[in-house]
Amino acid sequence: MGATEAMPEQVSRYVHHCRAEKGLSFNSLQAYRRDLNRFAGHLQKRSLDDVSIEILRAYVDELRAQKLSNRSIARHITTLRGFFGFLMDEGVIAQNPAELLSSPKIGAALPKYLDLSSVDKLLDTPAENARVGLRDRAMLHLLYAAGLRVTELVKLRVADLDLASGHVRVIGKGNKQRIVPIGRAASTAIEAYIEQQRPALLKGRVSPSLFVTARGAAMTRQGFWKLLRGHGKHAGIFRHLSPHVLRHTFATHLVEGGADLRSVQVMLGHADIGTTEIYTHVMRSRLQQTVEKHHPRAGRNKTHASKEGAHAQ
Repeated sequence: MGATEAMPEQVSRYVHHCRAEKGLSFNSLQAYRRDLNRFAGHLQKRSLDDVSIEILRAYVDELRAQKLSNRSIARHITTLRGFFGFLMDEGVIAQNPAELLSSPKIGAALPKYLDLSSVDKLLDTPAENARVGLRDRAMLHLLYAAGLRVTELVKLRVADLDLASGHVRVIGKGNKQRIVPIGRAASTAIEAYIEQQRPALLKGRVSPSLFVTARGAAMTRQGFWKLLRGHGKHAGIFRHLSPHVLRHTFATHLVEGGADLRSVQVMLGHADIGTTEIYTHVMRSRLQQTVEKHHPRAGRNKTHASKEGAHAQ
């Protein structure tokens, strides 16, 4: 194996492998490429087969010195493990030095979500008589009703809808397909958009995409982010609003309403139910706050304990 002039070739081969064999999303592939290009800069003129655990640990220390978060460092380590594992499987190196790297501990951050009144305000914000009001209303209703990722939302085709049964077919991560119920409110909003506004936006053009722009092109991720921020401001939601917050809101409200975790996992398209279990933590956190705020003895016990401590002194 040569020196670092071969690194870009190996990175490209690994990214291609992740796309073809693992079906990873474009964003994930780009993140892998950025991480590995950054590591190549750290290697300088060293060859890949000379990389040791000491070199990798020095690289991780460099990331810490650059004030990267533990979550970002853990992602870099995951990328390196996968990359060197691939090189070992391909016979480029004899062993995977990244196997010995330990990831930093990451606290489970509770997902941000909206309360029901905020959701209602947001869904009612698009004006039905506006040029794209019915489209925006349909997109917001569907995102909240089905808990879709923004990429899944903008890639929906008209053929993916079954409004008669109230379901939508979604192609998620790894090209995995799932069928998600969308409810009556979302079905009604989508039907109004398809019948009354989509033809006007297309102006005689043909498109398989469900959601299109005023120019007749398919809606993009960036376009939806922009319209969501605009409607959020009109609804008085100025912070922490993103497509993923609506996805978290969908899941949180389901769990609060008594939905079983397995059903929520299927609707979200999570491969591992452990990913879905974060919503049980949301429930526990909210219940604890409710008890501390409203239970007659919850606050009293704290005050009593502090008084006992003062008397003991």
